[in-house]
Amino acid sequence: MSSRTAQEVVAQLRSLGDPKAVEGAARFGINVPDILGVSAPALRKLAKEIGTDHRLAAQLWRTGIHDARGLAALIDDPALVTPSQMERWAKDFNSWAVCDAACGCLFDKTPYAWDKAVEWSRRDAEYVKRAGFVLMACLAVHDKKAPDERFEAFLPLIVEQAGDDRNFVKKAVNWALRQIGKRNLRLNERAIQTAHEVRALGTRSARWIAADALRELTGDKVQGRL
Repeated sequence: MSSRTAQEVVAQLRSLGDPKAVEGAARFGINVPDILGVSAPALRKLAKEIGTDHRLAAQLWRTGIHDARGLAALIDDPALVTPSQMERWAKDFNSWAVCDAACGCLFDKTPYAWDKAVEWSRRDAEYVKRAGFVLMACLAVHDKKAPDERFEAFLPLIVEQAGDDRNFVKKAVNWALRQIGKRNLRLNERAIQTAHEVRALGTRSARWIAADALRELTGDKVQGRL
């Protein structure tokens, strides 16, 4: 556990901030009020210096500062994360970057990730729904021991939600489908089949999700590796 206070860490984050990076973030769809523009490498370096600290992570999250929340996701202890904490943080998601950091650096390492992936994929809030599919994608990459059946259970949800035309939702749906389809040959075949089901929905978002996924999943690079 670190001896640093949240106030000290926030002061350090402010010193690392870059106004030009804030402008750059806005161009990538990160339009939030409290953002300092700390680079991802600088956040990771600071997280390594601090180490794992559940209490400090909670304090940093409560500041509402975008960069502090990204750091919180990096230093929190997944063994101490509860479903109620996951729900509290998910309600606060206001950018794809914080959503993805929380899901891909922390939540996917908890035993609740599988259930939350299903629950959140059916929520209405844009970044909560995104979080459900980001969890699916991250579990597909990080959980090396999970059986195929657990990922196959996600595929009907991908079809179910592929009509959501919101940019940060459809990109996450696509991400989940592609990552599942890259795990092994069996899941590749199932994901390709799912992509055809998605395309048959006929909506603009569904057509984009399917075309992009099929391009990668049937491509030489993926097929050669599998």
